[in-house]
Amino acid sequence: METKVVKLNAGRIGAAEVRDAAALVDGGGLVAFPTETVYGIACRVERESLARLDNLKGRTADKHYTLHIGSSDAVDNYVPCIGLKARKLINNAWPGPLTVVFELSDEDLEEQRGRLPQEVFESLYRDKSIGIRCPDNAIAAALLEQAVRPVVAPSANLTGSPPAVDAEQVFANMSGKIEMVLNGGECKHKASSTVVKIGKKGVRVLRHGVYSRDQVNEMSQVRFLFVCTGNTCRSPMAEGIFRKYLAEKLSCNVDDLDDMGYKILSAGVSGSFGIPASPEAVKACAAEGIDITVHRNQGLSGELVVDSDFIFAMERMHVQRIIALDPDAANKCSLLAEPKGIPDPIGLPQEYYDGCAKVISAAVRKRIDELGI
Repeated sequence: METKVVKLNAGRIGAAEVRDAAALVDGGGLVAFPTETVYGIACRVERESLARLDNLKGRTADKHYTLHIGSSDAVDNYVPCIGLKARKLINNAWPGPLTVVFELSDEDLEEQRGRLPQEVFESLYRDKSIGIRCPDNAIAAALLEQAVRPVVAPSANLTGSPPAVDAEQVFANMSGKIEMVLNGGECKHKASSTVVKIGKKGVRVLRHGVYSRDQVNEMSQVRFLFVCTGNTCRSPMAEGIFRKYLAEKLSCNVDDLDDMGYKILSAGVSGSFGIPASPEAVKACAAEGIDITVHRNQGLSGELVVDSDFIFAMERMHVQRIIALDPDAANKCSLLAEPKGIPDPIGLPQEYYDGCAKVISAAVRKRIDELGI
C-alpha cells in the first residue's frame, strides 16, 4: 500500500482534499491528521476497521478508543444528559486538549442503544461510559465534520512509542500501513490531551496532559449567587439552605461542596460589608438544621455577577440591579421564587423570618431539581 501525503494549511484548507480524506475514513481506511496535541489516526467505528487499527497500533481488541467530534455541539448525540459541571467544563475547554470520559446512567445507555447501530454502541460505550474529544485544530475539525460515520482517533504511533507531533514522524512509522497522512505541520502543544472522568461525584483526572488539574477544576467549577438587599437575611438564608440541599443531592458533606466544584455565595445590592446575618435569620435557619452564624455580608459587584453561572434574586428590583451591572447577566439571572419573589422580612417578628425560610426552602428544592444536578 502506498501512503499518500497531502500538505494542508490550517488557515486555508483545501475542501477537496479533506473531502477525499473523509471518504477514505468512511470507506474503512485509516487517515493520520494533526490536532493541537499530537497526530491521530482517524478510523470509522466499525468492527473490521477497528480490528485493523488494533493490529496497526499493537493493541488488544478490548482497548477502548475515544470518539472524536468536529464540533462541541455533537456531544449531545452521544451523551443525552449532561450535568452542570460537565457542561461548564466542555463549554470552557472545547475545542481543546481535553478528553472527557462521561459516566452515563442506565436510562441514558438504553436511550443510546436504541439510537445507534449495535456495533457503534458496543464499540463506544463500555463500563457505562464514553470517552469523547473535540480537537482545537481546523484540519481536524474539517475532517471530523466531513466524515459521515463516527470516528475514533488514537495517537498516530505504535503502542509504547512516543506520539508523533509532525507528519514526518507519522510517515516514518506508518508509511505503507495507512492510506493517507494530512500534513498540517507541527502540533501546537506537542503533548497529549488531559483525560478526565466526570460523573455525579465530580471531576477526576485520569491522565495528566496539556491542562493541569487546577485548570480543569477552575473550568468546571459551577458558581451560584443569591442576591437580596442587605445580604443579612434572605440571601444568606438562601445560601445556607441551598448548601444543605445540594449536599444532600450529591450525598456529600456541606464542607465538601467547594472541593466537588460548587461555589455558593450571596450578596446585597446595598453595598455594605462585614455585617453578620440577622439574629432572626440565624434562628430561622437553625430550625432547619443550618448554621449561618459565620456569615458576613458583602455588596454586589460586577465581578461577582460576571463570575457567577446562576444568579437567583429575591425581588424584581434585585434582578434589575444585577442586569445594570452586566447586561449579559439577563440570561443567567432570575427570581428564586417565581413569579412574585420573596418579600423582605426585616423589622418584622420572628414568625415572618420562619415563613420566609420555608418559602426559600421550597424554592431552592425546586431550583435544584430543575438544574438536574
